[in-house]
Amino acid sequence: MYYGGVYHLFYQYNPYGAVFGNRMIWAHSISYDLINWIHLNHAIEPTEPFDINSCWSGSVTILPGNRPVILYTGLDANNYQVQNLATPKNLSDPFLREWVKFSKNPIMTPPNGIKVNEFRDPTTAWKGLDGKWRVIIGSELNNHGMAILYRSEDFVSWTKYQHPLYISEETGMWECPDFYPVSINSTNGVDTSVQNPSVKHVMKASFNSHDYYTLGNYDSQMERFISESDFTGTSLDLRYDYGKFYASKTFFDNVKNRRILWGWVNESDSTEDDIVKGWSGLQSIPRRVWLDKSGKQLLQWPVEEIETLRDSQVSIHGKKLLSGAVFELSGITAAQADVEVFFKVPELEEAEFMDPTGVDPQLFCGKENASGNGRLGPFGLLTLASKDLTEQTAIFFRVFRGPSRYIVLMCSDQSRSSLRKEVDKTTFGAFVDIDPRLEKISLRSLTTQLLRVMEGKGELVSPLEFTPCWLQMKGCTCIYSTMGVQVW
Repeated sequence: MYYGGVYHLFYQYNPYGAVFGNRMIWAHSISYDLINWIHLNHAIEPTEPFDINSCWSGSVTILPGNRPVILYTGLDANNYQVQNLATPKNLSDPFLREWVKFSKNPIMTPPNGIKVNEFRDPTTAWKGLDGKWRVIIGSELNNHGMAILYRSEDFVSWTKYQHPLYISEETGMWECPDFYPVSINSTNGVDTSVQNPSVKHVMKASFNSHDYYTLGNYDSQMERFISESDFTGTSLDLRYDYGKFYASKTFFDNVKNRRILWGWVNESDSTEDDIVKGWSGLQSIPRRVWLDKSGKQLLQWPVEEIETLRDSQVSIHGKKLLSGAVFELSGITAAQADVEVFFKVPELEEAEFMDPTGVDPQLFCGKENASGNGRLGPFGLLTLASKDLTEQTAIFFRVFRGPSRYIVLMCSDQSRSSLRKEVDKTTFGAFVDIDPRLEKISLRSLTTQLLRVMEGKGELVSPLEFTPCWLQMKGCTCIYSTMGVQVW
């Protein structure tokens, strides 16, 4: 959240070990620019019967009078998942270093028919046109993931609505749901409580180890979210991210009128590695998120503050890529690089035919022939590459001719990312919703030690820029790999 001139990040933390465990807490860090962060004392720790076994995820809502309040899931003395409330001890403290738990917690308990261990992760609340507050809780019923809706007039006494705000027959338990409006006619973000014909709503849920979302309309009178495309539980579902990215949350930054998306990144190390290094997982670079002009998907881009980390620049223009060749870029001395590259693909009529119906792009990218020479591709970048290329992560594209349009496949090949067997080497992939006849295929990557461009049949057009930056991931049309590559 943004409060009193300061950005606040609350996050799940285990003070007793490097991996997830009992008695999780809410850690707290602050920043003035979303880039440089200061750790504060923990915000919420297990101390009471309603959260004694863990303080799990939740959200912050800013109430009238600029009063922030936390709703969070507590694991109580019976290991029931219950919803609790906490408020700042001193509103004049811009860092909000101390939080006080509500004396009458819990304020929501698992309702009839809901398992006591499937009721968690309240969202940021929104105010309806009737002045009542709404919030949703992640859950499931008969193996159907859903968002349970609660309403309140005072933010203390909450009543479960008669039906869920949304239920999916094709997914299991929902974790860390998110529900917010996006402008139809602008890239600016809007407050979570905005409800008018100029917005669509996003329903996001975390399941199957990924973050999925669907767009639609919120009927506030009937208290229903009407999705434009239901979740299918397949590769057809829209995702924020096609790499490692989970349990994300957004918030509205009213200073710069933008909605910012945060996500947790599960690293590829083994549990034993995590214990040795002292942590597991990391926070992604914050991204601004808005609705694409087509209205069919969300777009994302790293927050503008990331550019303050840039330094010297290296550029290459008009490099033609020859089949099977790899060339090394010189002049890069930084350990970290912010890379922007644009590819122009000629001779599209030579593209091989593919019918994408029923094709899972991630599974396809994991096949050996996906990275083999085709008529148009593969072309892209080799990141984290050793001198002899025994270790590398290939981020590459291939272009196919479909039944009615050209198909652009993007892959992140992890199979040679490390020589160590215990490292997760899952390969990721997605179809990119662009028309190569009308636009260049473009890529932005934040990574370390980026050494080479992998060549295929295509042409590298200006500019190719390398600037020292931050080790993380980010991008635009929700298509990217674990190493931070994104297509826009």
